[in-house]
Amino acid sequence: MEFNLEYNSDRSLLIIPEYGRHIQKLVDHCVGLETIEERKKMADAIVDVMGNLQPHLRDVPDFKHKLWDQLFIMSEFKLDVEAPYGKPDKGELEAKPEPLAYPKLASRYRFYGHNIQTMIKVALSWEDSELKTALVFNIANHMKKCYLNWNKDTVEDAVIFKHLKDLSNGVFDLTDSGETLSDSSNLLKKSTNGRNSNNSNKNKKNKNRKHQNRYK
Repeated sequence: MEFNLEYNSDRSLLIIPEYGRHIQKLVDHCVGLETIEERKKMADAIVDVMGNLQPHLRDVPDFKHKLWDQLFIMSEFKLDVEAPYGKPDKGELEAKPEPLAYPKLASRYRFYGHNIQTMIKVALSWEDSELKTALVFNIANHMKKCYLNWNKDTVEDAVIFKHLKDLSNGVFDLTDSGETLSDSSNLLKKSTNGRNSNNSNKNKKNKNRKHQNRYK
């Protein structure tokens, strides 16, 4: 007794693997039929079977149109039939998309994050008032906190004021304002306390789960 076994390594690659090997063979057979009437009849039947194999596509707009496009793709655009939606353009489907530009921040001070730049833009749009002055000072304080999170050391207020001036194109200059930002140790302490509290909450939750599981 002889067995004609097929190995995947000897088979051609499936163009759309979701439909399986049998559908691909039906498509190949349909391409080789002699008359256009036979090809059209079999193509209609294949599209119906493809729809049954992918029922989730029924919720997709132009459900049948998508199936016919996939049929032509699986035939490598060799199928010669009159489709109800026309034949898809091979060049358009195989065209490579244009490369996406890598997003870049507007400034060189990336360690502050994009939100700082957004906050500065908002402050620039406000009219001069005490509220605007308070906002600018809070932005400077937040910049110092961001800097410390990035550098894990200390930083002079003059450095933060210079960076704020650069980021605001010279509009916000606190260099000679006499203002003093929050102490570095306090900002670092707040960040550390926040992380410790989160860790302690997680530990408490884990202990509670263990305690509950013990008495189940």
